[in-house]
Amino acid sequence: MASLLLLLTPLLCLGADKPAEYQFTGTAYGDDDAPLYEEHHDVNGVCRDQHFVPQSHTVDYVALDESLGRLNHSFARKQIDYTNSPWRPTVDFSQPTFDERLMIRNVDDREARLRWQTPAGDKKTFVVPLEKDTVIDAGFVHFIRDHWSALKQGQSIEFSFLAPTRGETYGFVAEPTTQDELDADLVINMRPTGVLLRWVVDPIILGFDKQGRLTDYLGLGNIRKNEDRNYNVRLRYDKTPIPCPLLPREN
Repeated sequence: MASLLLLLTPLLCLGADKPAEYQFTGTAYGDDDAPLYEEHHDVNGVCRDQHFVPQSHTVDYVALDESLGRLNHSFARKQIDYTNSPWRPTVDFSQPTFDERLMIRNVDDREARLRWQTPAGDKKTFVVPLEKDTVIDAGFVHFIRDHWSALKQGQSIEFSFLAPTRGETYGFVAEPTTQDELDADLVINMRPTGVLLRWVVDPIILGFDKQGRLTDYLGLGNIRKNEDRNYNVRLRYDKTPIPCPLLPREN
């Protein structure tokens, strides 16, 4: 019996969750290619069936330009909870420089309840129904990873994306594209599907390496330039070791 247990133990352990942490840094550059800030990411989760499953995620934004605050010090923070869904996390983002705070709470994966303290001092609340294809904030990274095989084969994937300061979701599509300036295994163009929205919202370009790590982000960021607009940035992420595969096993 003892020898049988010894043989079975490794098999039993394969399905056990193992706590894991994934840390990486992104550097944001503005229109003049000067560094603006760094994103320090700390993702906690588990390795489950040879796949990294995120549970919580903290992002500290550190100033590299004096316009954003004291150099090399944090000026904003985002806390993300993936308990209900990797695509639709609960988010708490604050940028004290503008007295702004945005909270998005996923309630039982049925609705998002939003509270926004605006730079102008107003307080707004929204309740937005959630669909199976809705993506919230950093959930787009996990959405892309979960559709990796289809995107690598050239398919386009439609979804709805939450615009939290408007209290609405909008139709978007993720589609593979090419971008010579990106050193990435998979480049994704994420753009609105609605004709009118396409006139006012620029697409977001994402780069991923073969392991599913985000390498590049080009587009509108979530850091304010002033009370009326956010920075357009190019973010470059370092390639730190991962605790276990980021892509689903079937990929």
